[in-house]
Amino acid sequence: MYSFKNDYSEGAHPRILNALVESNLEQTVGYGEDYYTLKAIEALKNKIGDDNIDIHLLSGGTQTNLTAISAFLRPHEAVIAANTGHVFTHETGAIEATGHKVITIEVSDGKLAPEHILSILKAHTDEHMVKPKLVYISNPTEVGTIYYKSELECLSKLCKENKLIFYVDGARLGSALQAKENDLAFTDFAHLTDAFYVGGTKNGALLGEALVISNDHLKEDFRFHLKQKGALLAKGRVLGIQFSELFKDNLYLELAEHANRMADRLRAAFHENSFHLLTSSPTNQLFPILPNALIEKLEENYSFHRWEEIDSEKSAIRLVTSWATKEEMVDGFIKDLRTFINETQIIK
Repeated sequence: MYSFKNDYSEGAHPRILNALVESNLEQTVGYGEDYYTLKAIEALKNKIGDDNIDIHLLSGGTQTNLTAISAFLRPHEAVIAANTGHVFTHETGAIEATGHKVITIEVSDGKLAPEHILSILKAHTDEHMVKPKLVYISNPTEVGTIYYKSELECLSKLCKENKLIFYVDGARLGSALQAKENDLAFTDFAHLTDAFYVGGTKNGALLGEALVISNDHLKEDFRFHLKQKGALLAKGRVLGIQFSELFKDNLYLELAEHANRMADRLRAAFHENSFHLLTSSPTNQLFPILPNALIEKLEENYSFHRWEEIDSEKSAIRLVTSWATKEEMVDGFIKDLRTFINETQIIK
């Protein structure tokens, strides 16, 4: 049984494990002030191309979102997100637990557009309602789609005009940056957003996310928020070593490119067999719509999520490839797909 359920099933890239082992008995200072963390921050600043940013390393995506968003907002302020947004659907109400409402709007492709945000602003007009203050997007989105530079520029402009904080969840940012259709670079996120994070957990690290704060007004006292939310690790070196290794050369993007390439091969196989995809995803998540009989056959050898029921005969599944996905397992899946189509006489 081979898993295409997620991109964090495996441990970590061997280079990261080797770096952790080799430095294991070194004594370092704690709480993110060690040599390795400072080195990682320097490498990230070089990659992003902006020295006037603050970078903090945290252990996971939900922790990063709730720590950052609760720090950035006043008690009466709220988050705007797509109805598929991770802070709304898969974080156990973490944002609401800090006292901030998440206001959502229905979207078709996982992406927020200016008109979505404007409609929410028009509906929240006075002190009897929460005040929309932070726009949350993820790139890629939870359904694998990506934002283009023109879209990010429009959102950034709207946020500035309406005094909104623009925040990007980058749990799979590497996959978005390496997508063939992508026209954004690290530096664009620093210039167009108030804060974003670079995901490590889903791209070769054991754990870890790098939060980048560009807006000077959001930087003050952030380490206090980290400590209060349990995000300031005593052994901060564990995160620092990993990000130092990922960004001392091009490893981070190389790992994301591999994940995308494996997804491309699966995508081509579905197109070849005339199956439609639920979304136009150029990243490492894909959502083919398959007959239930075929899904049941594939589930004999592979694990994945049944994402959405299309009708009584068909469902969309989610397949996720990773930095460690084996080419032979992708080939095996494609071979089985073709075999099962013939065996079950699938009508597409």
